[in-house]
Amino acid sequence: MTPRIPLAERLRPRSLEEYVGQEHLVGTNAILRQLIESGQIPSFILWGPPGVGKTTLAKIIANQQERPFYTLSAISSGVKDVREVIAKAKKLQFFDRPNPILFIDEIHRFSKSQQDSLLGAVEQGTITLIGATTENPSFEVISPLLSRCQVYILKPLDEQALVNLIDHALKTDIHLKLKDVEVVEKEALIKYSGGDARKLYNILDLIINSEEGAKITITNDLVMTRIQENMAMYDKNGELHYDIISAFIKSMRGSDPSASVYWLARMIEGGEDPKFIARRLVVFSSEDIGLANPNALLLANACFDTIHKIGSPEGRIILSQTTVYLATSLKSNSTYLAIKNAQELVRETGDLPVPLHLRNAPSKLMKSIGYGKDYQYPHDHQNHFISEEYLPKEISGKLIWEPDNNSKEEEIRERMKAFWKNKYNY
Repeated sequence: MTPRIPLAERLRPRSLEEYVGQEHLVGTNAILRQLIESGQIPSFILWGPPGVGKTTLAKIIANQQERPFYTLSAISSGVKDVREVIAKAKKLQFFDRPNPILFIDEIHRFSKSQQDSLLGAVEQGTITLIGATTENPSFEVISPLLSRCQVYILKPLDEQALVNLIDHALKTDIHLKLKDVEVVEKEALIKYSGGDARKLYNILDLIINSEEGAKITITNDLVMTRIQENMAMYDKNGELHYDIISAFIKSMRGSDPSASVYWLARMIEGGEDPKFIARRLVVFSSEDIGLANPNALLLANACFDTIHKIGSPEGRIILSQTTVYLATSLKSNSTYLAIKNAQELVRETGDLPVPLHLRNAPSKLMKSIGYGKDYQYPHDHQNHFISEEYLPKEISGKLIWEPDNNSKEEEIRERMKAFWKNKYNY
């Protein structure tokens, strides 16, 4: 083993006992650990951020169960590569042998046809598929394949896990343990790793290799200095990724189309997944524009669908159009505040009983005890409205949604006043 092998690879766990984090999946009596120990592994997809152990876990499973292990990257592999692996797997089929594992990294980048090519082999048990993705499988994996796989969610590593990894590296790595390294401050290491073990080890490797002298003392200032010296223009999995998407959102919220398109260009030039940008536009259209311009959500959804159909590079034009439209639209966060207020109210008041007149009454027994009694059907009344109480009596009359000051919501405000008189008299 040479120093050129990255620290993260040198320290990659080889067993569940060495594996750090994801206790909800692989801890004592956790669901995935039970499946691993039983030897009955279904096809599944690991969904989580970078550097939390998706690839490592797949390799541990294959090693522990002594299964042939094939790996493909969705970035560089196509249908032909998938078929070649399946053909190899078929040749290994014996009655007393577990089927091979096919691990596909970044499975969300596989096209529909590539994913279709996996269906038969997964269904027939020719292979056990383990996919890894940083994106929501519900959006990126076709329904027939998703229905044949379990989905397990991996979480960013917490502070204690990261501290344990630092200590483990300094004590056990074949090269680091020969050096006199003292970590007197760990906050910057933990902050810049962002819960990503690979990034933590890369930062540690960078700092130790850049320092001279017999004694290396790692402080927060040293970490920040070395990271700034080596920071790439855009790291789509790192802190700059979150800073730029934050600047993008805040520029649209601030109604500055020029700044918004600039930050959009930074993301595109940095290789950001256009589907990630499109999803943020959908969220923004509801969170920051909402009822001030309901068409914003329609356009953002159309953008998201179109990006899926045409991809890059043409997709950048649709992203630009949508960004400018949202940046120049009227703004309102009244519905965002409404659901936030409603959730806080639910947490404060608990599970209040549903008023009897609002309850469903599908049986005679339920009707006999008052379910649905005295409910007034609005469509039977003038203007399809009648003044009723729809909240539990404990919070009767509570106002949760309040219209914002824009033309669309002013219309709603006046309509609510006309209907409700005193209740919605803002």
